[in-house]
Order: sequence, then structure tokens, then C-alpha cells
Amino acid sequence: MLKTRTLMGSIALALSCATPLQADTLRLAIMGEPASLDPHKISGVWENDVVGDLFEGLVTEAADGTRIPGVAESWEISDDGTVYTFTLRDNAKWSDGEPVTADDFVFAFQRILSPATAANYAYLLYPIKNAEAVYAGEADTSTLGVQAIDASTLQITLERSTPYFLDQLSHYTAYPLPRHTVEAHGNEWSRPGNMVSNGAFQLEDWQSQTRITATRNPNFHDADQVALDEIVYFPIEERNTALNRFRAGEIDIAREFPTQQYDWLMDNLPEAVQIAPYLGIYYYVFNARDGHATTDPRVREALSLAVRREVITDQILGTGELPAYSFVPPNVSHYEAPTASFAELSQEERMERARELLQEAGYGPDNPLELMLRYNTSEDHRKVAIAIAAMWKPLGVEVDLYNSEVAVHYADIRQGDFDVARAGWIGDYNDAQNFLSLLESNVSNNYGAYSSPEFDALMSEAANTQDLDKRADIMAEAETLALENSATLPIYYYVSRNLVSPDISGWETNIEDIHRSRWVHFDD
Repeated sequence: MLKTRTLMGSIALALSCATPLQADTLRLAIMGEPASLDPHKISGVWENDVVGDLFEGLVTEAADGTRIPGVAESWEISDDGTVYTFTLRDNAKWSDGEPVTADDFVFAFQRILSPATAANYAYLLYPIKNAEAVYAGEADTSTLGVQAIDASTLQITLERSTPYFLDQLSHYTAYPLPRHTVEAHGNEWSRPGNMVSNGAFQLEDWQSQTRITATRNPNFHDADQVALDEIVYFPIEERNTALNRFRAGEIDIAREFPTQQYDWLMDNLPEAVQIAPYLGIYYYVFNARDGHATTDPRVREALSLAVRREVITDQILGTGELPAYSFVPPNVSHYEAPTASFAELSQEERMERARELLQEAGYGPDNPLELMLRYNTSEDHRKVAIAIAAMWKPLGVEVDLYNSEVAVHYADIRQGDFDVARAGWIGDYNDAQNFLSLLESNVSNNYGAYSSPEFDALMSEAANTQDLDKRADIMAEAETLALENSATLPIYYYVSRNLVSPDISGWETNIEDIHRSRWVHFDD
């Protein structure tokens, strides 16, 4: 039985001998322990699963991922596309009953862009006027192009017309924050007992590495349409563990399942398997910082040439992933990604070229290339890492594999503690810029610290180009340059893999694999 009915207030009800109330509790396995529930302190998909239920931005996601009005009930855009004026809902409230105001948005935008916050994702808001200068400490937060006209009217001014800006506003970097709570509790504001939020659910409890509990927020503007009473998020990095708990009826939704169980699942639980195209890239990061062999582009290219992507997608994973020869995945709006020049070579030709490059770089039998390859805990990540280490072995490359839980993994690779590291990127919005920005200098999610003035200049030119066709051409030129430099090692394009109880309705596959629990309900 995958559906659970939780006895609420059992003690009081038992004392009164009244008929027990019943509540629908969704038990959701997320892919790791959140580093925080502060929207300004997170960057992972697993964190988005929780925070996106607790908060709502000006724009939000429908069940199928399309963007719909959130806190804003309407908006107007100036003719030149640079000024957005939002009207907030009259009934938008925080979970403590206080109104959500335009000033809460101003406060949140200024906070995330303040250098003191050190938000890794702040650069996502650079389209806003003066955002980059504020984040760099070159301008005061009061100069940011976000203004409260009155309590229910918010105006955002952009540096330039940005076609994806409305989509971007559904991202957690653009959520409002409860100013009164943040100022009262400081860095502890997002802990249970302190946090108030404006989403469909509110935080009740967080037991580290065990569970996070949220309950329906009665002050949410659409609370009457929210069916679930409670959500319990279980941080489970081991996909087999999540699968076993799903099979045991302890989990209603498992975010991702191990690919090696795909055939068994299709034979035994076909109605629970949800696979769909996914706006994401699975790749390896090369550390371009001084002191690492991967600083040399010849080494990077050699390592990329030796990876047999089709073996990984077809023989190791086998759930529909596509081999990647570009960094931007297919199906991105108004963009056609270039392809790596070696894609048409045979594997023998690739290996011959790889040996030449490593020899030119000074590596060979007398001086073998030694690398530390890091990945975060997952059966699939481990299998891919082992396979790639084996693919590099004919080149004489000696690989030391190192794994850690996901939060530690990303914290460490941001500090540059690796030679090669596993990473994945899921589009925050459907635009090539969201992927290519990861390779711009001084972007915190540019884990390998790849830096190319020419690449940066092209991305800046694209940002200032209003013609969508020309903009796409410029970004394709930038991506071609990154591919020629082997800035990263694209491995495969994702598909989303979820297990969803057949007893659940309102859960829809979508290219961004975003699923807000407000739309989910159990079938009676």
C-alpha cells in the first residue's frame, strides 16, 4: 500500500474518543541532504524539491512545468522589454499570516546579491540593472533595479531586454523572503520554529540526514486547492535504498532510480516508472586551476577523446540517455548546439589522437598521468567513474577514485580539490545561456574555474544582442570555442527517471523535471 493515512492529533482525539481525523501524507525520497533551506544558500535539484514547496516566486510552475502566475497576479512589460511591473495578489501571505509585500521581494533581491550573503547562484539575476555591480561590491544594494512602488506593486528594471526573464523568476533565487523573520533570527531564520514561508507548505521539522517534514500552509493563497496535508522528505542518496523503500511501500515518490534496475522495474512495476526527456547535461569538470595536469587543454582533449559515450549510455545506463557531444543539450529553446569536432572520428582515430596529445603534454610510460576523479555517492556515478577510468587506462592514465555525499562533493569541488569531477546541470530555465554561463569566468558554479576572455566576450555580446537569431549564433560560437578548448567533458544528456505510486495523480513529466507537491493528490 503506497498511500498512507496518518493519524493526526491522535492523543487528543483518543482522549475525546472522537472519530480520528485522517491526513494525506506524501513520502518523497529526495536525492540528498539539503545544505540549507534558505533559498539563497542552495544550488541543488534535491534542495529545490523542498524549497520549491515552501516558497513561491512572482511566477511559478504548473504541474506540467509551464510558467503561471505565482505571487504576482498580473504584470506589464515596457515596449523595450526592460521594465517589468508586477501586481501582487491581495491574499498573498506568509505562513504566520503576515502579508507578502513588494518590499519582501526588494529585501530578498538585495540580500542575495549582497557580497555578504555569498550566494553561489546570485549571478542568475545579473539581467537586473546593477545586479552584477552590486554583487561585485562596486555599487550599493539601493541602486539595484528592484523597487517597491507600493506594498502590492513591484517594479524590476533590467540592463537589457532578456527573453527568458519571466521563466527565471520562478527560480528559487527570485523567491521573496520574510524580512521580519530574517531580521529577527539572522542566519537561523530558516531553521524549524523560526522559518515562515509563502508556499503551499510550511516547515515543521528537520532531522538531519533522516527526514524533513512540511505541512499544508493554511495561509497560502491557493490553500483550498492543495490536497496534501503533509510531506515527508527523505534524503536518500543511495538509489537502491530508495527503490527498496518504494517497493516496501515506505516511499510514494522516489526521485531517480538506479539504471541497473530498469528492466526489473519495467517487468514488475511498469505503472510506477516515469521516464521523460530532461533538460540536463551529465558531465565531468576539468580543474583548470594552476597545479593540475588538466590545466593543459591537450590533456583535457585527450581525456575527452578516450571516453566512449555510447558505451556509457547504451551498456551501462540503458534508460534512454543520449551520448553528449555538446554542452548545451537538445531541445533548448531557440538554439542549435554545435557538435564537438571529433564526434565523426572512429574510436581508433580518437585514441590515436589522444596518445599524441598526451605525449605532446609530456605524459607517457615514464611519466604517467595521475588524476583524482571525484564523484558524489550514487551507484550510477560510481559505475560511470569506474568505466571512464578503464577507458583512460589504455592511455596510461592512473586514476584515484574518490566519492563523498553530495553536499560535501559540491563544496569540495568549488574549492578546487580535484583533477576531474562528476557534475550535472539541469536547466533553471529553457535557454542556452543557463548552461553556457557555467563556463564564464568568476561564476561560482564554474567548478573547474575555466577562464577564456574570448568566451566571456562572446557571452557578453550575446547578452547585449536583442535579435534572437543573432544571439543564438553568438552563443553557438562561444560553445564551439569551449568545445575546442575541451572546457568540460560532456558525457550524456539526461532523461528524468522517477518512481511514482500509481495511487497518485497530478504528477506530470516535464522537460525540467520540476514537480511542486501542491498539484499532487492521492486517488480515493
